[in-house]
Amino acid sequence: SQANHSMKDEKDHTDDYQIDDYPIEDYYTDDYETDDYETDDYETDDHKTDHSEPEHIDITDQILGTNNGSREMLWEGDVIAPRSRNAMACYNNNCRWRKGRNGFITVPYTISRAFSRRDMQKIDVGMKSFHGRSCIRFVKRTNQRDFISIENRSGCFSSLGRVGGRQILSLSKRGCLHHGIIQHEINHALGFHHEQNRSDRDQHVRINWQYIQRGMGSNFQKERTNNLNTPYDYTSVMHYGKTAFSTQRGRNTIVPIPNPNVQIGQRQDMSRIDIQRLNKLYKC
Repeated sequence: SQANHSMKDEKDHTDDYQIDDYPIEDYYTDDYETDDYETDDYETDDHKTDHSEPEHIDITDQILGTNNGSREMLWEGDVIAPRSRNAMACYNNNCRWRKGRNGFITVPYTISRAFSRRDMQKIDVGMKSFHGRSCIRFVKRTNQRDFISIENRSGCFSSLGRVGGRQILSLSKRGCLHHGIIQHEINHALGFHHEQNRSDRDQHVRINWQYIQRGMGSNFQKERTNNLNTPYDYTSVMHYGKTAFSTQRGRNTIVPIPNPNVQIGQRQDMSRIDIQRLNKLYKC
């Protein structure tokens, strides 16, 4: 079964994620310089898919497969459970990262030394892909209170939006270091839900509840999302694939309507609408 558990009978779990499991020096990033963000334009060739991976594996197969067996409390497959269910809404400015005087949204981060130089390069390219297309700027943390801690934990997962203090963004070396998955988890940290959990999703996809694994139905509940006047996006890097949480292969849990053949669950790159939404939310 996947790593999602019922929230009933669970006490406050967010504190679990504030615990420093590793000595703080593991998070120093000075040995990998990434200060050229402002000037470097994002080159599309930089993020070509790693062809050692089979192309037919969609983003859901990859994320949920990697997260299988994780002990983390996760909603929707890869979102760290918040203190209260309402925090999942992330409607207000409290869960957005703040805009500085220079007009950029600065997101401080640290990165674990558990990653190799090649791993760091993939993560770096993933972060840079936001820089050329929005006002988001990832900067190495100096002493900022709120920051993203990128770690090699057992799965691909993130909090939803800015939660305050150190927040974990896990990119397991075993399965998460694909360009689209790095972008997917970063988008969660910036405040974005999965596309199929949008408030208006029933006009665009049909959920086959009978094929969903027992106890996993909560992953398909609609959220009170702010859709920012953008259309439903089947091509979003935030859209799960057709067999998410399915009881068996070939049984689709998410079916696009009216055309069931529309592809969903790509993990190549953010879509045009993903980028448009990011710029709207943060008023870039």
